[in-house]
Parts: sequence; C-alpha cells; structure tokens
Amino acid sequence: MGQRRLKSLCLSYLVELGHDNLAGQQFAEATTMTDSMGALATLNHGDSPLREQCLGSFHDRWQHDSLVMDKWFSLQAMAQREGTLDAVRELMQHRLFSIRNPNKVRALIGAFAQGNPTAFHKKDGSGYAFLADQIIELDGLNPQVAARMVRPLSRWRRFDEDRQDLMQSALRRILDHEAISRDVYELVSKSLD
Repeated sequence: MGQRRLKSLCLSYLVELGHDNLAGQQFAEATTMTDSMGALATLNHGDSPLREQCLGSFHDRWQHDSLVMDKWFSLQAMAQREGTLDAVRELMQHRLFSIRNPNKVRALIGAFAQGNPTAFHKKDGSGYAFLADQIIELDGLNPQVAARMVRPLSRWRRFDEDRQDLMQSALRRILDHEAISRDVYELVSKSLD
C-alpha cells in the first residue's frame, strides 16, 4: 500500500511537469482499481484530454460497483480546476446519482463542500449558495443528512469578512426556509449565534 502511495505521489509530480502521458499509461496498464484511481487522481486537477478519457473509461469499467462509483463522484467533486461546481451540478443529473441516497450525497455534494476548498470557497459565494440549495432540498427528504451538510457553512468565522458575509447569508436563507426541520434549524441557528 505504501509503495502504491509513493508511486502515485511520484506520478503526480511528473504530471505537474507535463508528463500526462505517463498517467495515461499507468491508467491503461492498471490491473487494480487502486492503480486506476491513483493515475486518475493525478490527472484530476488538470485540463489534459486524458482526464476526460480516463474518467469515461473508469466509469465504464466500474459503473456496476456502487462504492467505487462513489469514489468516482468524489474525485470529480474535489477537482481543483475551473468549472468544478458546474461539473458537480451536471453529475447530480447522472443516472447513478440520487439525492435520496445518503452515500451519493456525501460522495458528491459532501466531497465538494468539505474536500474542495478552492471551489467551495470561491470568492463569488457560488459554492455557499449551491450548498444552501442542497441543504434546503435535502431537509425535505432526509433531515439528518441535511443537518450533516451544514458543517462547512457553520465554520464561517474562520474566513475573511467577505466570505463570512456570504456564508452567513447562505445560513440565513436556510433558516428562513418555512419547512425547516428541527435538526437543521438547531445547527444553523447555533452557528449564527
């Protein structure tokens, strides 16, 4: 396991230096899901055409394994690249994603909000608005899952003033939702105190 981790780290350095083809080669020759995912992870943040090709190939190979597909969703949600929020919205329409499935919600929406500080904390507040929308929708379906999604917004005090204002605005919008559950209400109201 340590050797695979070291191999993936070295590969990520080589990809940063422009050797995307090596990641593509590792992906093509991988005999395990871990090696495939390692190669895919090194391509994930860039704009190489190999990224889309490998994501598609990984999907086609593993689409019948729900847990592996959760990793596929999470990887894309955590991509440190332009357009990630749009990609997450698109992935929410994917036939294997369901807002009613807590594992899928955590894999995609949770990974974006908790595992992608660059896209989630974008200065325009789009990540906060997106998460607030999802919490409001989830609250009507599964209040416990919705409540767990509040945490990234509840940490607003750790950020600059502009982001604090945007995060608090998102929290107030959730709080103002007329059909708010007790679970979500409690967490949102405490985080605004």
